[in-house]
Amino acid sequence: MSTTVTPPPKKVNRLGLEVLNYKGSKTTLCAGCGHNSVSERIVECFYELGVEPYKVAKFSGIGCSSKSPAYFLGMSHGFNGVHGRMPAIATGALLANRTMMGLGVTGDGDTASIGIGQFMHLVRRNMPMIYVIENNGVYGLTKGQFSATADLGSTLKTGAPNDLPPFDCCALALKWGATFVARTFSGDKKQLQAIIKASIAHQGLSVIDVISPCVTFNDHVGSTKSYGYMKDHEEVLHELDFVPFFEEIAVDIPEGEAMDVQMHDGSHLRIRKLERDFDPTNRLAALAALEESEAKGEVLTGVLYVNTHKPTFIEQLNMCEEPVATLPESKVRPSQAVLDQVMEELR
Repeated sequence: MSTTVTPPPKKVNRLGLEVLNYKGSKTTLCAGCGHNSVSERIVECFYELGVEPYKVAKFSGIGCSSKSPAYFLGMSHGFNGVHGRMPAIATGALLANRTMMGLGVTGDGDTASIGIGQFMHLVRRNMPMIYVIENNGVYGLTKGQFSATADLGSTLKTGAPNDLPPFDCCALALKWGATFVARTFSGDKKQLQAIIKASIAHQGLSVIDVISPCVTFNDHVGSTKSYGYMKDHEEVLHELDFVPFFEEIAVDIPEGEAMDVQMHDGSHLRIRKLERDFDPTNRLAALAALEESEAKGEVLTGVLYVNTHKPTFIEQLNMCEEPVATLPESKVRPSQAVLDQVMEELR
């Protein structure tokens, strides 16, 4: 007598999609690479929040980090651009179709070296997208030379010291206009998850600087971007929770111990203070906290700044609600009479 075994029901999110619908190709990065941890968290966060994959546009440039969009959200759109030029590509695509959620994944070289000019213009415009910097302090594709985010005095595997001061991507983003700025560690699953979820709910530029150790070229004693260094020197700013808009939001927080930041879609970023009294809506306080931690030789992690009131670049341009890419020719092409008038005025 045979017995039919009914398989357990597949676990799905609120859209009825399985987690497999949010995965991509098998990674080709080094085993243990911190970038793979970031990819895994992106898969989890987009699945748990029920983001429609085909409404996401992934952008990247060149580098180990820029390979990682192939490893998540395989059903979404993707564009792998020229080294350092991802922000311009993302800006054009998102202006053409404002209904897409932009997700840029880049590295410290792609952002702070060849791409720093493009990064700064993206920041000052407050382009509504998520911008993840997988920061390991070296150029992993070209055998581990120092990048522009390598700390002064850190050493290569060869023992050669870095004698140039670094760019702090979070400080640059804070100074020039990003409306969500965070630093985290690829080895801190809970914090990284909360930050990515909050960035998904945010309408504006979210800059997430992820210290992501390079296990091949920059995970040795003397590196300030290694797994061991981060474990010993990470200074956690606060504990983070994220409550999506579709879950019941019960606020029961003792006075002075925590705060809720309501995101654009009604979700809540819940911040529980640890030892310090820090207000993530105060940009100057965030800059001061970065300076203080640098002076102590610490790596400050957490949500540094949130601004839910500043208009995005799309709002500043007063663009129509309908995606420009879908407008008919009659609406986007000037008539012959208008062109004749322009030519006449130029004579």
